[in-house]
Amino acid sequence: MSALVIESVTVEIDAPASFVWSVLLDYPNYPQWNPYTRAVDTTLAVDSPIDLTLPKPDGSEGTWVSREYIRVVDPPRLLRYDTGDTFPGLLGVRDQLITPLGAERCSYHTFETFTGKYAEAVFAAQGAYVKNGFDSVAHALRDRVAALTLTP
Repeated sequence: MSALVIESVTVEIDAPASFVWSVLLDYPNYPQWNPYTRAVDTTLAVDSPIDLTLPKPDGSEGTWVSREYIRVVDPPRLLRYDTGDTFPGLLGVRDQLITPLGAERCSYHTFETFTGKYAEAVFAAQGAYVKNGFDSVAHALRDRVAALTLTP
C-alpha cells in the first residue's frame, strides 16, 4: 500500500522565517489564534510526547487529545512529529514547513503522511476534517504573524 498524504494550502507570510517559527512554537498563545490545534503540551525534545488538543472530528462540542512524538526540530524550517505506536496499524507523520522566500518573507505549509493497514480507512473517514484543520492553521498563522508585526 502506498502512503496517503493530506496537505494544507501554502501561505506566504510577510515576516522572517525565524519570527514565524517563534509564533508557530508559542503554544501558550494557541487559544488566541489557532482554530484547529487548541492547545499543545510538549518539551519539544526529540522522541518526547506532544499532546495536541483538537476539536472533535464530528463537529460536536468538546475536544480530544492526540498524543504524538517529536521526531525532528530544525529551526526555523521543520517540525516533525508522528503517532509512533499509539495506533497499531496506522502511522501518521506530520511535517510543518517554513520556507524562506528572502530575508523578510517566507511560506508555511503542513502535511501528514499516513501509512499502515488502516491508513485508507482513516484517510477516507478523517481526510476532509484534517485538510480543513490544516488549511485553517495555515491561514490563521499568517494572520497571527501579520497582527503581531503590526502591533507597536
